[in-house]
Amino acid sequence: MKYGYMRAKTRAVAAAAGAALVVVPLTGAAAAALVTTEPLETDTGVDVASAYTADVAAIPALTTDEEAGDYTIDTPTVQVKVPPPPPPPEPEPEPVAEAPASSSSSSGATAVAKTQTVQPSANVQAAISGSAIIAEAAKYVGVPYVLGGSTPSGFDCTGFVSYVYRAFGISLPRSSGAYYNVGTRVSDPQPGDLIVSPGHVGIYAGPNLQIDSPRPGKTIQFRPIWQSNPIYVRVTG
Repeated sequence: MKYGYMRAKTRAVAAAAGAALVVVPLTGAAAAALVTTEPLETDTGVDVASAYTADVAAIPALTTDEEAGDYTIDTPTVQVKVPPPPPPPEPEPEPVAEAPASSSSSSGATAVAKTQTVQPSANVQAAISGSAIIAEAAKYVGVPYVLGGSTPSGFDCTGFVSYVYRAFGISLPRSSGAYYNVGTRVSDPQPGDLIVSPGHVGIYAGPNLQIDSPRPGKTIQFRPIWQSNPIYVRVTG
């Protein structure tokens, strides 16, 4: 081969027309021009560069400006549904402070706050109306148990009993074991008498009913008599 290049019968050239790629076969001098770096002369005396330019110019355009306007791209409309924000949390309820209820006993005891309404029981109402001691004790329903407590801010069992009886001028011990040695033991208890059992003391409020300060985590309340074989003690001033 002359000039050290290979004369190809067909070569491909890619011409860009718009956004498309067109592959056009080339022959003759135009093909030879793609594979050599030296000036070319042909046996026929044809100018290789001119032949190449003519071949490229003969490549038809893929689309014309007028045809380009006929093409459209459909773009779908995307709707994004955003969920509404969660409602704000409801405010915490404000604590309700009960209005203090003042009362006095026959001995002029200091007025205290009534922390809870007495349970609406016929037996309880009968005990309250029939015994001044039960009426005084009922003022403290709802006061929490506090170990060693002896005031309306918190009572243990003996602190509660002694506080109630003190309103009537009667002094009682602060140890539950000492209650075995006070007053008079009775077999027919009346509301206001004491209920004594190992490690605990309460106030009898009627058949199967007492009021006491039970234990930690509990409050002063009217409740059934749970003690087995308790001792009933009557204390007078």
